[in-house]
Amino acid sequence: MHYRMPAEWETHTATWLAWPHFRDDWPGKFEPIPWVYAEIIRNLSRYERVDLIVKDAASARAALRMLKTAHAWNKNVVLHRWPTDRVWTRDSGCTFVAGSVSGVSGKRGVKPALCAIKWRFNAWAKYKNYKLDDQIGLLMADAAQSDWILAAYKAREIVLEGGSIDVDGAGTLITTEECLLSRIQQRNPGFAKKDYERVFAEFLGIDQVLWLGRGIEGDDTHGHVDDLTRFVSPNTIVTVLEPNRRDRNYAPLRENLRRLKAAINLRGKKFEVAELPMPRPVFFEGRRLPASYANFYIANKQVLVPIFNDPNDRLALNILNTLFPGREIVPIYAGDLVWGFGTLHCMTQQQPAIG
Repeated sequence: MHYRMPAEWETHTATWLAWPHFRDDWPGKFEPIPWVYAEIIRNLSRYERVDLIVKDAASARAALRMLKTAHAWNKNVVLHRWPTDRVWTRDSGCTFVAGSVSGVSGKRGVKPALCAIKWRFNAWAKYKNYKLDDQIGLLMADAAQSDWILAAYKAREIVLEGGSIDVDGAGTLITTEECLLSRIQQRNPGFAKKDYERVFAEFLGIDQVLWLGRGIEGDDTHGHVDDLTRFVSPNTIVTVLEPNRRDRNYAPLRENLRRLKAAINLRGKKFEVAELPMPRPVFFEGRRLPASYANFYIANKQVLVPIFNDPNDRLALNILNTLFPGREIVPIYAGDLVWGFGTLHCMTQQQPAIG
């Protein structure tokens, strides 16, 4: 089999989410979080199915009650009652890909099929409560009626989170050295760039990896790329920048921009690189949070964008509106959500329409 990970802007059959229940992810701020989820589901379900994971019967009842109150309950929302530890489906879930025999997708008689890559999830090499979440990818694959493939290399299961990678759907992937190569929160001890590049080639159909340096301050995952830099079209990349030279994000984000501007695509040309501002630093209980406009989610006919009641909200929305001319830009207030160290992209996982 040959696999290709579609770009996020390609048509989805569904978006996967998990209803919030682990109050310790938002200590002291849990109450507004389900209402934020209801607003996200209300928007997403206008144009695609939402597969919503609820951990038990009580969670299902709570979700149903809130979704009805928020006018978000409709025929496009499907509940799956599976136990979970947390709700960050981007990282704990499977990665849906298009699979074809011997890499000859498109030839007569060969149709691509939906497949699911099952990575091992270990809670960002940081937390102990993850064993239920490590099974979610298999449950998602079975519910989607897709074949699943256990990602392994050199006789080892590969630890990888969806938030650590971003793809253009045509063979190029972006990630960070801080997340995949650092010995802090180390996912796959002993792995070098060449090892990851072989894994990406085998399971995601990647021919080129763009390695960025560091992620943003406050990132609990230690460098996920979906808070930094995203593909927005086949040759266009958007990346965040911090204008304040005294901010700790200033230098690493400038270095990432330098690398992107020096990169060459698979056709031998430079990428178009658009710049996105950062909001002012967001703190809660003395800790900086990973607030970033780059954590947007590209849905069918929409782009859901986290905002923070910041002067740069409007600037970021206008930039993304220019980059996604065919999609509605939907701002979602994420000032409370980010206290869980993630926002819209972290909580969603797309199921592409294949075949």
